[in-house]
Amino acid sequence: MEKRQLGRSGLRVSRLGLGTMTWGDDTDSEEAASQLVAFVDAGGTLVDTGDIYAGGESERVLGSLLGDLVPREDIVLATKAVARRTEGPFGGGASRGALLSALDGSLRRLGVDHLDLWQLHAWDATVPLQETLSALDYAVTSGKVRYAGVSNYTGWQLATAVSSPTTFPIVSTQAEYSLVERGIERELVPSAAYHGLGLLSWAPLGRGVLTGKYRSGTPADSRGASPTYAGYVDHHRTERAARIVQAVVTAADGLGTSPLAVALAWVRDRPGVVAPIVGARDTGQLTGSLAAELITLPTAIKSALDDVSAVEFRYPELGPAQ
Repeated sequence: MEKRQLGRSGLRVSRLGLGTMTWGDDTDSEEAASQLVAFVDAGGTLVDTGDIYAGGESERVLGSLLGDLVPREDIVLATKAVARRTEGPFGGGASRGALLSALDGSLRRLGVDHLDLWQLHAWDATVPLQETLSALDYAVTSGKVRYAGVSNYTGWQLATAVSSPTTFPIVSTQAEYSLVERGIERELVPSAAYHGLGLLSWAPLGRGVLTGKYRSGTPADSRGASPTYAGYVDHHRTERAARIVQAVVTAADGLGTSPLAVALAWVRDRPGVVAPIVGARDTGQLTGSLAAELITLPTAIKSALDDVSAVEFRYPELGPAQ
C-alpha cells in the first residue's frame, strides 16, 4: 500500500487507515484480530481509535492485539481525547488536567508506552486554547506522544490552533469527508492546505450509505439496523444522498468494480487528503475497501461525481458579490 507524508511532518502513513470505532461493541475481539491482520498484510499502517469508542473497549481490544499478533512497530497508532466524560475535577474536556489524565488512560488501555498520533477529538470553548496546547506540548516533550493532531475542528478553529505558539506543531486534522459530506471544502480544506496539515477523512463511505446497501431497505446485519449506530447511518439517508449513491453505482457498473471502491477512491485522491479511515463491519467488507487500492478513477468519472455531489460556494468563500 502506498505511503504518504502526514502534512509537513516526517511521519509517513498508509493512504488508507483502519478505523476501530465499533471494536469492543458490534465488533468482537476475534473479528477485530482478523481485520487487523488483513489490514497489515495489505501494507496498511495507520490504525485509528479513540478513548470514547465503545467506552474505552476499542482501545483495550486493539491493545490486546499488539505485540503477539501484530508487531507494535508495524503500526502507526492514533487515538483521541477530549470527548470522554467522567465525574470528578478532571473528568473530561480539553483542560490540561483532563487531557493528561486521558492520555495516561489511553496508554494503559492500549498497553503501550507512547502514541504515534494523539488527536484532540473536538474543540472545547470552555478551556483557554493555550492551556489545551500546553498539554499537547507536554505529551510530546515527555515522549508519550510522537505527533499531535486535531479532529472535527472548523476552519477558523484549526487556523487559530495552528497559529498559536507551541513547541511542536500540530500536523494533522481529521474530519468527516465523503461524496455525501463535502462541507469541509468551504474553509477547513483550504485552511489545512495553507498551514501544511495532513487531512484524515473519517466516514469516507458516507457512514456506509455510499456502498449502496441501503438503497432498497436496511440489511439486518448492517450498522443501520444496529440500535447503537442506526442514527449515525440515518444522518445520510437523504434524497440528495440517494442521487449521489445512484451516480456511484452507475460508475461502479461501468468500471466493473464496487460502489464502495469508487466512493473510497474518490475521497482518497481528493486534494489534501492523506488517508481515508475505514471502519468495516467484518473482514470481508474490509477486503472490499482494500481493493480500492487497485483503482484510479478516470477523469470523466471523477468530474461526474464532483458535479452530482457539489457543495455551493458563495460569500464569503468567493468574496463579496460584484
